[in-house]
Amino acid sequence: MLLPAHVAKDPLMSTLDTSTNAVSPLLFFVLAAATGALVANLYYAQPLLALIGPELGIRPDLAGTLVSITQIGYGLGLFLIVSLADLVENKKLVLVTLGIVTVALVAAAASSNAALFFIASLAIGLCSTGAQVLVPFAAHLVPPEQRGRTVGNVMAGLLTGILLARPLALFISSAFGWRPVFWISAVVMVIIGVLLIAIMPRYRPASRTSYWANLASMPGLLRDMPVLQRRSAYQFLIFATFNMLWTAAPLMLIDRFGLSQTGIAFFALAGAGGALAAPIAGRLADRGLARLCTAVAIGGLTAGFVASIWAVPFGSLVAMVIIAVVIDAAVQFNQITSQRLLFVLPAEQRGRVNALYMTVTFFGGAIGSTLATATYHWGGWTATAGAATVLGLAAGALFLTEFRARVPQSA
Repeated sequence: MLLPAHVAKDPLMSTLDTSTNAVSPLLFFVLAAATGALVANLYYAQPLLALIGPELGIRPDLAGTLVSITQIGYGLGLFLIVSLADLVENKKLVLVTLGIVTVALVAAAASSNAALFFIASLAIGLCSTGAQVLVPFAAHLVPPEQRGRTVGNVMAGLLTGILLARPLALFISSAFGWRPVFWISAVVMVIIGVLLIAIMPRYRPASRTSYWANLASMPGLLRDMPVLQRRSAYQFLIFATFNMLWTAAPLMLIDRFGLSQTGIAFFALAGAGGALAAPIAGRLADRGLARLCTAVAIGGLTAGFVASIWAVPFGSLVAMVIIAVVIDAAVQFNQITSQRLLFVLPAEQRGRVNALYMTVTFFGGAIGSTLATATYHWGGWTATAGAATVLGLAAGALFLTEFRARVPQSA
């Protein structure tokens, strides 16, 4: 098979294995499914704390650490593992992380004590970052004018995994208990691994720097790339509000609407419709409409939280479903637009750039989860939505500074 034109011109891409069809629709479908399945592993335990904690002898006031340890592992993996995509052969890196995640899921499912479950959770978080190796890898496979669309399709899989993880965990656990959730995910990892072995082409970056030099270069990349600074700041604020929604919404749905865990699961399934916005955002970004996408994202997100302040007291569950879809879609619009802009940067930097961007995004999400819990217990949903609105307005104020900048940062 002939190399695509953009590959042939790029010496870094001369190491792309073309023995398989590197640009087949099936490959991109599998990449999207793999990213979603990997990231879903971060969220399975979240709605199951009341089941896992007592069986493993974990006190209720410490049950939240079951989720925190997974998130800590993911944060470490974003910085330490995703940056390796600029140094080592990408297919091997993804398969190694996938293998470790599979073993860790089996260990979590078979855990008889808290210590083993904590170790397994840390490994699950650390190596689920293989999903973030696949996103820039997908961008390598297509010419620049198609990168927004491609990243959008792959990221739609990732967001779907995030949004479906909680309801799937609830459905499975209600019928079979919490352990089968992890057993089933381990089987899914094996299936995805087999598919990736069969159809994922190999890609070896040309960079020959050391691992430590690679890590040491990352602060400089953040310092010297205004577009990375700006897009990371946007997504930090936006992903914080996303986590505020999905951390506080289950509490609100129980308190205000009297929903059961199954009802909450169906609400989350409906909210997953926001993932459909990802391909649309990618196509718009490919047409040079990055600023429009960013404005739509920030405006839609802020308006959604403002509307929810009235929807909840009026008891409109339908309105809340629509608002959840709008907010999820807004997060996708900015995420895809940002990665489309960042993946225009030189191929030899994409792994580290994505690692930096996602690390900042992740910490925004972690802060959002903490802020959601604090505000909800202080002032209910009105306080949570009000705080999220303030973050949305802050993102909007930052966005307006683009029009005063001498060098455009997002178009």
